[in-house]
Amino acid sequence: MLEIFGMPGHLVRRLNQLSVSLFMEQTSRTGFDLTPVQYAALSAIDHSPALDQATLANSIAYDRVTIGGVVDRLVKKGLVRRETSSKDRRARNLYLTPEGAETLEKLTPVVRHMQVLLLEGLEPQEQETLIALLKKATDASNG
Repeated sequence: MLEIFGMPGHLVRRLNQLSVSLFMEQTSRTGFDLTPVQYAALSAIDHSPALDQATLANSIAYDRVTIGGVVDRLVKKGLVRRETSSKDRRARNLYLTPEGAETLEKLTPVVRHMQVLLLEGLEPQEQETLIALLKKATDASNG
């Protein structure tokens, strides 16, 4: 066996590939055309209406340039709207449109089910352990 197949970076990348592929398959099967980062953005905006793009980028761990394009696409799809901030005229606050809220409501159960499918090869205790260790590693790396 090649050494790379046991390296954490390789395994995390492969799991991410599987996750994105499964996400796209499950969401498109139900008629949605969203990427995982677009879903994350919708979720974050729903959780904190009126947040700006920089805060959105930080909250879902994406760079500002990427988030700008993500928000542009969500606006074009009619799922998000921008409003000029009353506190800072240079900032734009983000809100879900009614269609965005409806999309998120319909898509969330699909995404939750996809999480189950992603880890179905593990026993319940192994799933909990994996998630706890991924959180721990991510938190340690964020510092």
